[in-house]
Amino acid sequence: MKTFKFFLTFLIFYSSFANAQDLKPEYQKVISKFILEVKNGNKTAVSNRIKFPLKRETPIPSVKNKADFIKRYNQIFDAVLIDKITKSDPSKDWSEMGWRGIMLNQGDLWIDTDGKITAVNYQSKAEEKLKNSLIANQKKTVNNSISNFKEPVGILETSKFRIRIDDLGNGKFRYASWSIKNKMTDKPDLIIENGVFHADGTGGNHYYEFKKGNFKYECYFIVLGEKNSPPAILTVYQSEKQILKQDAKIVSR
Repeated sequence: MKTFKFFLTFLIFYSSFANAQDLKPEYQKVISKFILEVKNGNKTAVSNRIKFPLKRETPIPSVKNKADFIKRYNQIFDAVLIDKITKSDPSKDWSEMGWRGIMLNQGDLWIDTDGKITAVNYQSKAEEKLKNSLIANQKKTVNNSISNFKEPVGILETSKFRIRIDDLGNGKFRYASWSIKNKMTDKPDLIIENGVFHADGTGGNHYYEFKKGNFKYECYFIVLGEKNSPPAILTVYQSEKQILKQDAKIVSR
């Protein structure tokens, strides 16, 4: 089984593994209680720990609430993950990662110091199958000129534009945009390939950069920002001079 890589932002956490700290006794108690809940199959108790929405790998929808989590429990907490958790030793297999919380192994699952689950990065075979099915369906709902992606990254909407970012594989990303009035089945007004992902700091903020001639397009995703920060921002430069900047909402991620 592979470790989750959803929304790419968790990749930046791995740079801090060298700073992992042994788990304090009080946090070992929190983890021990969680392990027992999973061992007993107490779905309600586990659902009470989740910080919703619980992100899943795009394009699988996030888990919205307790009822949704219990419904999808066996899909997320399959036999492999349950085995990882129930056989784990709080003093050896769980590490304190500062403000990021406490992680199992190399980040399969994250819990904050209050015992709340903030991320499940492990992906079951059932979720992998669902993901592949959803990607196949998405390829049928976009214009043929952009149906050759590996995985979707996200769809943004500004007041004027609809923007789709796709992962083409090998660390390359594609930007496609339409007038907000058009559909993704229409031919895009602009397509730029060979985009690059950039992490911005350790809080999860990140952006995708696309260049075409003397134009540069940046799609910035705000994970950690001010109270009134927009979810995302589109910025366009011409010869390094900013010519457009628009707040964007995230339609899917």
